[in-house]
Amino acid sequence: MTDADPARRRSTAIAMRSLAHWAADPASRVLPEAIRSRAALILMDDLGAMVAGFGEPQLRAATAQFVRGAGIAEASVFAPGTPRLDRASAAAANGMAAAWCELDEGFRDAPCHAGAYILPALLAEAEAGGATTAEMLSALALAYEITVRLALAFPFPAMTVHPHAAFAPIGAAAGIGLLRRQDGDTLLGAIAGAASMAFAGPFQHAMDGALVRNAWTSAGAWIGIKAADWAEIGIAGLPETAFDVFAVSFATGCRPEILTADLGTSWAMQAGYHKIFACCQYAHSTVEASLALHARLRAAENAAQNPAAIEEIVVHTHPRAMALTAVEPASVLAAKFSIPHAAAASAVFGTGSARAFSADAMEDPAVAALRRKVRLAPFTPLTAPPHDRPARVEWRFADGTTWSETCLTAQGGADRPFETAALDAKFAEIAAPVFPAMQPVLHAIRAGERSAMARPWAKAVAMMTQGARA
Repeated sequence: MTDADPARRRSTAIAMRSLAHWAADPASRVLPEAIRSRAALILMDDLGAMVAGFGEPQLRAATAQFVRGAGIAEASVFAPGTPRLDRASAAAANGMAAAWCELDEGFRDAPCHAGAYILPALLAEAEAGGATTAEMLSALALAYEITVRLALAFPFPAMTVHPHAAFAPIGAAAGIGLLRRQDGDTLLGAIAGAASMAFAGPFQHAMDGALVRNAWTSAGAWIGIKAADWAEIGIAGLPETAFDVFAVSFATGCRPEILTADLGTSWAMQAGYHKIFACCQYAHSTVEASLALHARLRAAENAAQNPAAIEEIVVHTHPRAMALTAVEPASVLAAKFSIPHAAAASAVFGTGSARAFSADAMEDPAVAALRRKVRLAPFTPLTAPPHDRPARVEWRFADGTTWSETCLTAQGGADRPFETAALDAKFAEIAAPVFPAMQPVLHAIRAGERSAMARPWAKAVAMMTQGARA
């Protein structure tokens, strides 16, 4: 079936080769200051997400398995009290943590969390291989570009295959190959080899709460490392592999022109988003509107209008959120992909933080009762991006009154970015209790301080993790 569209297959192969050779060119490693700064912010945000993930009991148990099976100690796991492991095991452990709490950054224009796909493997390789912090950030930015461009070039017509399964191996392989300064052909072979090992993790698993979904970024990190290793000895994919995997096997669209358009002048990182709500980004507008209603409730101080007096919550929302319907989520992951839970928990607790999506929140009687009163309806009229993921939340009280708040686009994207102070506060809340030395080191990296950028990443990790509190 790979000759179904031979002309498109050839043009994709040409574009893939051009993309890989551009990224491998030493001139591309010199990043614009705005992109270097964005890469450093993504580093901080995703490190925080990893630290948050290691608080989960299943992840602690998985990390113990990695420790038991580990080889030579060469890379760190960002869980206090965990010994250094071989780079593949450390990457796999950090990869499982990266998206566990749904606090990692993402890309707005296609389902893709490139930072979570690249960083677990890249950080382990940088620490084990002696790379500087500057070299690591350069590899992150270029690998981010490759990963997102593939996600844009091969769009899924519906949310069937989860992006963590489809693109995590590619991001990891790209980051490793770039850090090792592979030439363009070897880098292409590594990316293509990783693409051939992408897997069909069902998107529905997230909504059903199957925790194996959180392992896809772990598996992707391991696959990416091996794809880079193998490409160096000739066990590699083809320039046509991405087309064969995505356009043919996964039946995605195919837009090869996106792979090379405006390389070096248009950067995917500039269209990323950050989260302070610990749930699927499709639910963020619902949470934001609900928190606005909760603020009105606190200001009103009216006994007739309180969460217990809500008879119905109607959430008018966008098509992708309309699929997040679980009323009795099966796990904390399912709660993060449930509009009924997001609306109920934010109404009861007045927050969209990890607390609202914890096991305790799922079992809270007030939240459980309110989830059953949530009804979803389409938001009309639906407008173009960035207002394509809106929510209008209506609280209908027992006394007959109705309150309504609308959020056309959730904060965190390029159109409504968070102030850096908000992201600093998020990181401090997560990381400071366990790694009190981490944030100052990352601030120096974000500021582009010469000594911080020239420092070996292994030394930066040692500085960040000193004084860790288990």
